[in-house]
Amino acid sequence: MPVRDTLSRRTPAPLRNQRVIVPVMSVFTVFIVIVDGSITTVALPSLARQFHLSPAGLDGVVVVYPVCLGMVIPASAWLLERYDARRVLLTGLALFTLASGLCGAAANLPELVAFRALQGLSAGALMPVSQGLVFRTFTHHEQIRLSRITIIPQQLAPAIAPLLGGSLVVSFGWRWVFYVNVPVGLAAVVFGLLFLGEHRDHRAARLDLAGLLLSAAAMGALMYGVCAGPDHGWATPGVLLPLVAGAALLGIAVRHQLRTDQPALRLRLFTDRFFRKACLVSLVGLIPTMGTMFLVPLFLQQAQGRDAFASGSATFTEAFGVLLTMQLVGVLYQRVGPGPIIGGGLLGVAGVELLFATCDLHTGLGTLRLYMFLLGVMMGAFFIPVTLASLTTVDRADSAQAATLGTVVRQFGMALAPTVVTAALVLGSGHGHDHGHPAAAGPSPSVAGYHRAFLVLAGTALLAGLYAFSLGRRRRSGSTAEPGAPRLGPHRRVPRQRSGQGALPPGFEPGTTGTAAPTGGGVLRARPK
Repeated sequence: MPVRDTLSRRTPAPLRNQRVIVPVMSVFTVFIVIVDGSITTVALPSLARQFHLSPAGLDGVVVVYPVCLGMVIPASAWLLERYDARRVLLTGLALFTLASGLCGAAANLPELVAFRALQGLSAGALMPVSQGLVFRTFTHHEQIRLSRITIIPQQLAPAIAPLLGGSLVVSFGWRWVFYVNVPVGLAAVVFGLLFLGEHRDHRAARLDLAGLLLSAAAMGALMYGVCAGPDHGWATPGVLLPLVAGAALLGIAVRHQLRTDQPALRLRLFTDRFFRKACLVSLVGLIPTMGTMFLVPLFLQQAQGRDAFASGSATFTEAFGVLLTMQLVGVLYQRVGPGPIIGGGLLGVAGVELLFATCDLHTGLGTLRLYMFLLGVMMGAFFIPVTLASLTTVDRADSAQAATLGTVVRQFGMALAPTVVTAALVLGSGHGHDHGHPAAAGPSPSVAGYHRAFLVLAGTALLAGLYAFSLGRRRRSGSTAEPGAPRLGPHRRVPRQRSGQGALPPGFEPGTTGTAAPTGGGVLRARPK
């Protein structure tokens, strides 16, 4: 009898159920990627001392990761559709784990940059592939309920990472912020090898090589420009040229893929009005949410002169606020729709930004912890609901492509957040310190500069929140829509949805669209080997 069959007979029934295994693997993957992204920044001062560099000299270590990650994202949808998703996910995890160990063992800065690039290349496929598995395996209603559990490690990871990183750097040295990924990554790979079943789309997607190369080059150039701009200055040739080249390549890539039958990125999904609006809300909403997570530690360490541990302990309360809200969102989503939840959450974020704008040099840690908790409460109404809303009207056959496009949007939003914060900090400050980068050597921004940055983030959250209300609303009493035949306005009707297509939760309508009942859809189960 094959070893795998013998193992299956001895494995408890819950572990043989892919509806349990897939979320566990997704949580493993998301946790390790988020921790790595958050924990590395803590080690930068130690890295600078190790290699006798200024903080600006470590730009390669910081920038190479998001650039390589952005270059691989466009290929993740094709990999998920063309190959066994299990193989893609486990290969990515194995490479990520190997790269983490190599980063910790790097003997010099060029080696560290090269191994950090390998980390980014492997991480670029992990997030969209793990999300694609979840979208394939669970219906829209199940994803809402599941998010109340999966959000826990996703929020604990960025909260724990700075504290863990600081402890490792102080106790063992900077190399351990990379070594810590190795046991977690190995555990995830072993678990996947033993229990994760085969997940194929059973479609031989054609490789759009030109589209992949154009998209990867455009993403890499744009991500480099956006990430390096605050450090080197937006008008410098080293930043301006990549931005211009990236924009030009992006235009060519869009034109190519709109004219191709099987494009690398299915940009026609953006013709779906609801998907397009949800992605736009996600892009703009990430600027104030992630921008605040970037700005508050700067305020604590640069303006108030506190150490990294005090900064981490003050921002830690945000995770508890998110966890609290997410336990309510799963219930409210079914009743009031995504628009009121997301819009209300972003308006709440704007209100908390105004509270932060009142802080000064004498504001205590207790007050800042309270504000961070309130920020988390509001952010919990944004993160998961906007992701679920973007998949509401997308055919489940397009789930891999939708997950990839959503990841592209989120990466740009997260890259824009510190850029907006930096620009607001130096706007009219007249300090003239190192290219306007707030973390560089030179005078720190004044308290007024931080107030201005918080007000800019508040305005951005206000605009995103008002627009988010158009995503959906509760069904009016007396509405009569047949399953699979939603109304469009008071008289028009749209064709019945195809079997397996994602549908709106009962009682919801995107924008001005009438109600639609879900069509269900089968669950993609593991095929025995």
